[in-house]
Amino acid sequence: MTVKSTTDVDRTVGLRTATLRKAKGLSQTDLGQHVGVTFQQIQKYEKGANRVSSGRLQQIAQFLEVPMSTLFGDHEAEEHNDAFGFFREAGAVDPLRTYATIENDQLRCDVLQLVRSVVGLRVGQTQGVEKPSQIVLTGDRPNSHS
Repeated sequence: MTVKSTTDVDRTVGLRTATLRKAKGLSQTDLGQHVGVTFQQIQKYEKGANRVSSGRLQQIAQFLEVPMSTLFGDHEAEEHNDAFGFFREAGAVDPLRTYATIENDQLRCDVLQLVRSVVGLRVGQTQGVEKPSQIVLTGDRPNSHS
């Protein structure tokens, strides 16, 4: 009799489950209650220590509102795979969650432009590129549409 051990696929499913769960602001307990297991079992799934049955995997995907294939990562472009790696960074989900609460479309664009400018300044410092002297946020202008 062969011993069943976890594989890279199990670890990928676990990482993607954890990433999507965190992005939705859910706890391991929330997910566990929905699929009928303890938060400890969810921890084991997310670490890739335990395999997820196909039925439970379907429940997890439904609860996270994604196709099951998203949890496997099959047939995805590399940039999508990179996004899941990004979410492993400590605190990566918090700015996204905060950004999503901005209701004014123009202000969202301005925040995005600000972040890109800051990144550009950082790159400019390391490459000797001239830095912009001022950043203007249109959302701060008087009479802007809220």
